Amino acid sequence: MKVFLSYSSEDRAVAKQIASKLTKAGLKAWDRADAVLPGDNWGLEVGKALEQSKAMVVLISPKSVKSESVQHELQYALITSRFKGRVVPVLVKPTRDLPGILQRFPIVRVGQNLQKATREIVKLLKHGFELTPATS
Repeated sequence: MKVFLSYSSEDRAVAKQIASKLTKAGLKAWDRADAVLPGDNWGLEVGKALEQSKAMVVLISPKSVKSESVQHELQYALITSRFKGRVVPVLVKPTRDLPGILQRFPIVRVGQNLQKATREIVKLLKHGFELTPATS
């Protein structure tokens, strides 16, 4: 399964570690930092990767919640049926600005144990999940 990684450039180090662990678990992690080469059309390459992916891991941090790119990538995944139950928010740095829609998703917290967090990410990606009901 091809997994699109969405993150702010500030979170690249964690994204790279997660991508490596996803690959070891048999998933194909698409990371723009490795896939988009100098001279490539960035928007076109990201669009192709989103079209070819079946899941998304979105890293949540103070910078990523303000990133237009991350917001657009997340919106695409949320309205695309093949991503249903396979958009996994991963909290890499605490933020007060968590998008409201993501509060219904199981959120993986990296904390001090990236290995444990990655196992949880892999489980959610491979098995999918149901959203918790919205509360008013």
